[in-house]
Amino acid sequence: MLDRYGLGWADLDRPSLVYCSLPGFPAGDPRANLAGWEGVVAAATGNCRPRPGQAPDGWDPDRPVYSAIPMASNFAAFAAAYAIVAALVGRTRTGLGERIEVPLYSAMFEAIGGAGAYPVARGLAAERPIAGNGSGGYRCADGRYVQFNPIGASTRFLRWFLDAAGAGDWAAEGLTDRARMDREPHLARRLRDRLAALFLTRPARAWEELAATAGVPLVRTRTTAEWLATPHARESGQVVRLDDPVLGPLWMPGAAVGVEGVPATLSPRHLPDADRAAVLADLDAPAAAHEGTGTAQLPFAGVRVVDLTQILAGPTAGRLLGELGADVTKINSPQRKVGAHGFVNRGKHTVLLDVESPRGQQVLWRLLDGAGVLLQNFPRSTARRYGLSWAHVKARRPDLVYVSVSCYGLGGPWESRRGYETQAQAATGIMCRAGGGGRPRVLGPYNLLDYGTGVLAAFAAALGLYRRATTGEGAHAHTSLTQAATHHQGVHLVGADRRPAAEPSGPYALGTGPAHRFHRAGDGWLFAAGPDLPDVDFGTAPVARWVAELRAAGTAAHEVVGLADLMTDPAARARG
Repeated sequence: MLDRYGLGWADLDRPSLVYCSLPGFPAGDPRANLAGWEGVVAAATGNCRPRPGQAPDGWDPDRPVYSAIPMASNFAAFAAAYAIVAALVGRTRTGLGERIEVPLYSAMFEAIGGAGAYPVARGLAAERPIAGNGSGGYRCADGRYVQFNPIGASTRFLRWFLDAAGAGDWAAEGLTDRARMDREPHLARRLRDRLAALFLTRPARAWEELAATAGVPLVRTRTTAEWLATPHARESGQVVRLDDPVLGPLWMPGAAVGVEGVPATLSPRHLPDADRAAVLADLDAPAAAHEGTGTAQLPFAGVRVVDLTQILAGPTAGRLLGELGADVTKINSPQRKVGAHGFVNRGKHTVLLDVESPRGQQVLWRLLDGAGVLLQNFPRSTARRYGLSWAHVKARRPDLVYVSVSCYGLGGPWESRRGYETQAQAATGIMCRAGGGGRPRVLGPYNLLDYGTGVLAAFAAALGLYRRATTGEGAHAHTSLTQAATHHQGVHLVGADRRPAAEPSGPYALGTGPAHRFHRAGDGWLFAAGPDLPDVDFGTAPVARWVAELRAAGTAAHEVVGLADLMTDPAARARG
């Protein structure tokens, strides 16, 4: 876009400049000039389907769903922030800037993550609902819902919950035997039926308190306005109140990442043109000089990362650091089954290590002595027990960048609670949006919070590395699934305590109005967005014809692409 005004990367001729653009589609893509509306990008990346097990009864599997959460824009923003800080880190060594392009379409592949990874010989695996060990949403005695996810190869969370609820005798029926339930599906169905009846005996708040005491991943489903009002969201700084120059005091998202001991400096928006004089005065200041080797290299080349995180969010951060040059060593426990190890751990060295044993501790500390970054997602109490809290690590390596990833974030009364993608969706209002006023539902086909938090954790690590490069000091940087959830909803969260949600929601939403929505054509679905959308019966012609005609008329349109087709698209593969 800026090229036409003589403000492109090449036009500026500033070797030390970090230049970032966020188009809808990549340069060189046939769709590069197509307006990248959220619905258009959602159609292009398959981000318009219900998650398996979340669709209403009798659902047409070809029907798309429109979400008002701007996932593509958010992932592009998260990735761009990470890339910009990484470029600044690199510039401290080389003196060189970087040209960065983060298309919304490309950023969505971070959100797709492991859902699109598969062995070539077998093809894309069938999608399955999140139902292991009785996982799911349950209605309670007060009509409210809780989201309960005792997932994993072990049934420890399920057993802890049943013991706390006075139902420990269910184990005698085989209802906590994962292997047996996998072999005998009727037992899994019985467990769900029994859980459904059990949850109806107490209100949602009581179940949430019981689960928190038992250390079980369960949370009461809330609206966004309710999340804004929780003591945890406010005390942890995940939401803040600022004085808007027009609207007055408003609650809104706080910082997406934090650095312990360095308070976030958040301020209200400035009205358009309010800072003209200051901006123009800055033009006379001399440009900063950036000395360095002058030799281009990946920004994290030479940085060693020790990755102790598990499942998706933390390992995603390690993978992203590795893709920009870091040497990443992934550590897993030899006592536990290694899950979700494929896509998120590509490019890493791996080792099985018991970090609780004396020998394991010795090896780990030798690794940390040569590392620049430690990634961990232990609860604080566990990190202290292992001797791996920030206080322990800082005492020996004050220059290390220590990154914590959690469900609910640091600070606030929920800091030590366990949770996953689904708990964070439920706690912050995302599931209520996906439910549209009915039964709360998990949003979307992809893990927007696990992978979004992974990108934010990489951003946090990059901030720590920049701090070290410029001051010599280490840092404890942190982020969480609920921080990612809060920022994904940022456009709707500002002032949500004052007004009801007005955006389209629920499984039957197709768009924001006639000129911005999905349409059923003769052989499939498409999304179209434009003020001059013709009033026609789209069912009279195939998708390809409508897309071609609408684009020729200047309307942004895209056919709905399935995940299998997307992952085998030659153009997408050619761009990596």
